[in-house]
Amino acid sequence: MARSRTAVRTAVVWDYLRSALADVRSDPPLEVLDLGGGSGGFAVPVAQLGHRVTVVDPSPDSLAALERRAAETSTTDRVRGLQGDAAGVLDLVAAGSVDVVLCHSVLEVVDDPAEALRAIAQVLRPGGVASVLATSRVAAVVARVAAGRLGEARGVFDDPAGSAGEGDPLVRRFALDELQALLAAVGLRARTVHGARIFADVVPAAVLDTDPQAVDDLLSLERAAAERPEYLGVATQLHVIADKD
Repeated sequence: MARSRTAVRTAVVWDYLRSALADVRSDPPLEVLDLGGGSGGFAVPVAQLGHRVTVVDPSPDSLAALERRAAETSTTDRVRGLQGDAAGVLDLVAAGSVDVVLCHSVLEVVDDPAEALRAIAQVLRPGGVASVLATSRVAAVVARVAAGRLGEARGVFDDPAGSAGEGDPLVRRFALDELQALLAAVGLRARTVHGARIFADVVPAAVLDTDPQAVDDLLSLERAAAERPEYLGVATQLHVIADKD
């Protein structure tokens, strides 16, 4: 059942991403850049839709796993991996050459998120689309309170970047207005904003393990609440589909 929970965590992101890909052009292939795409959790399924995907990631182990996954899915001809990071992406991918950029769980760990977004805007063609997925600061505080980690919650609350400090794998987390301001500053205009993993991280595992209907109900709830403003605050991740002005 763990796999079902994982599928629910990404299902709403996929809903919006598929729609964005179709809006750019109904017929593949598109040129897609997956920045920090790791082992291809998004890149390979996008390639299976017929698009050409370049994954830029700093980890050689992740890129090796990407190569294996592409081979297993017969998408080797549509997936390539390049070792690098957000700061140097323009040394690997030509400016104005990409239709869609995926930037999922990257801004939380890069040295300079504004620099990463500027690079994304530069590699996109006019009319291109960016899919930006980032961790919510508000949800991180709420989750720590719910787990009884009150001191850590206060640390995230007080820290200007929303980090819990030493031992936290993330350098920063975002409030929605901060994320939108960063995007607007580089000419990326938010088309849709929704919450991902609003309920998936808090539903008891025993419910999913014992109730065959629970996963479907959970997914239905996630989809229903995704764009409801009152639920964005508790979403673990914020997902913005943005157009290049």
